[in-house]
Amino acid sequence: MTTARDEFERIARTPDESIDPVEAALWIAAEEYPALRVRDYLARLDALAEDAAPGLAAAHSLRERVAALNRFLFEEQRFGGNTHSYYDPRNSYLNDVLERRLGIPITLALVYMAIGRRLGLDVQGVSFPGHFLAKCVEGEEIVVDVYAGAILPPEACLERLRATVGAEATLTPETLRAATPREILVRMLSNLKQIFVERSDFERALACCERILLLTPDAPFELRDRAAVYAQLGCLAAAAADLDRFAEVAPGDPFAAVARRQRDSLRLRLGPLH
Repeated sequence: MTTARDEFERIARTPDESIDPVEAALWIAAEEYPALRVRDYLARLDALAEDAAPGLAAAHSLRERVAALNRFLFEEQRFGGNTHSYYDPRNSYLNDVLERRLGIPITLALVYMAIGRRLGLDVQGVSFPGHFLAKCVEGEEIVVDVYAGAILPPEACLERLRATVGAEATLTPETLRAATPREILVRMLSNLKQIFVERSDFERALACCERILLLTPDAPFELRDRAAVYAQLGCLAAAAADLDRFAEVAPGDPFAAVARRQRDSLRLRLGPLH
């Protein structure tokens, strides 16, 4: 019998262009909610797209279609950002977002992408500094702040960019490039990981680390983070192994020497192997 982790691993092993980030996000949620039926939530997205279709069919330009989708999702269906409890883990589980109509930018963007794409819109996620965005592309690009439920013009994008990274920042095509499915899932899981670390829920944090490393094997700083979580859980041998691997894959990184010292300290605590 396959588990939610098995299904997620299957998806993680496929080429990036074959990954459906919405399905993968539901398998992330299914690990937290074992009774979750992924196909039921995919069917719910199908139904939402069917309900949104008449409004988009009446539109004649990309801007009108985006406005129609925004009205459907953010006004009629009342999807929106959870401004009162932003760091509630439920905001990162797509089933909860669909049930509660509340989320954070990245999960709301996934809903937006799922419905828009079912209606023929080329909707892409944008891993923007600060808050995740979406954009619709058809000759022109229209950026949408799904957390606020509004179109974001270029001058507003630039203002946000400068507020996040500095007053000298400039808006470039790279800043607004489409995030790959793998990048979207890593950012989602990183959000969850940070929430669980801050709550000292290290078992759930470990699950996030493991899935990130399924998506990006041997990512140096994910190995470092998993080592720290393993150490918190008392899994010293596993922590030492991850620090050792970090030093192997990133020998020139300034943290590599620290990682070796930490690895040696952990192995001393473990004592001689028999």
